[in-house]
Amino acid sequence: MSQYNIVKTPVKVGIVGTGYAAARRAEAFNDSPHTELVAVSGNTSEKTATFAQTHHVKTVSSWQDLISDKEIDLICVSNVNYLHGQIIREALLADKHVIVEYPLTIDSKEASELLNLAKAKRKLLHIEHIELLGGVHQAIKQYISKIGNPFLASYETILSKPKVGTHWTYNYHHYGFPLIAALSRINRFTDLFGEVETVSCNARFWDAPESGYFSACWCQAQLMFKNQMGVNITYGKGDKFARSGRVLTIHGDEGVLLFEGEKGRLIQGDKVTDLEVGSRRGLFTQDTEAVLEHLLNDAPIYTTNQHSVYTLKVANAALESYKTKQTLLITDVTHSFIS
Repeated sequence: MSQYNIVKTPVKVGIVGTGYAAARRAEAFNDSPHTELVAVSGNTSEKTATFAQTHHVKTVSSWQDLISDKEIDLICVSNVNYLHGQIIREALLADKHVIVEYPLTIDSKEASELLNLAKAKRKLLHIEHIELLGGVHQAIKQYISKIGNPFLASYETILSKPKVGTHWTYNYHHYGFPLIAALSRINRFTDLFGEVETVSCNARFWDAPESGYFSACWCQAQLMFKNQMGVNITYGKGDKFARSGRVLTIHGDEGVLLFEGEKGRLIQGDKVTDLEVGSRRGLFTQDTEAVLEHLLNDAPIYTTNQHSVYTLKVANAALESYKTKQTLLITDVTHSFIS
């Protein structure tokens, strides 16, 4: 017996959002024989109209109207982070299935409530974590045994953006604290190394001329895992950075895994082996197909909501550490980042 209420195909889908993730979802839903993309709601009428024309769907004036559409079975939430929790709650209460791009919510105290609501309503609630499907993560899992016992890792992601403007991803309120908004940076390590014991975090923000916006930021978190693994995470973006880059290093007592962008190397003493790393293309389609197989056929899925919520707890501890300037044990940290 399915854990969800009866699902008929094609599953009729509504998307909240018109950005990159929403577009990739629309393509996946239109390509699937199991779904019919029905409608989209967006932040601006012009962008919503363009999106609707491109992906052959109707527009609705608001996410509330999208949720109230009785024709729609599943809501895909791909919009501003601060609204995720509210939209998910209303969608579940309206008996819709839900797919959401991480984070589930920027207010961690409501995370468990949303999971419990989905269970009570017998509705799908899936939090996307495509970083776990990506070539880098799959290569790490394939080769990590070659470096012996891992003990230290670092992950630096820098996005140079000379002209920021007033995009929501640079709005303090809409985006949220960067390590919550960019939850995947922590999530790949909790997937690899398990539970975190302590968190220490520093950050800096540069205010933009427009009220409520920042033009650049960086966050740096140090995680100590219960298995003695140490991880340093650096995330920065905006107009203060001259170059973009992404470097991930994992040290073990018998070697090193090094990934620069999509290029990977296994270093064992003097021996250096180039690693095949799969493309990041098509990950939203992989995620969508996996979710539909789970919804329709009870197939196992590649991640769990409980794991995402745990990582969100760690990210909130990073926020609390930044605010208090203290190293924290992982506890029930429930603060949100609202300027």
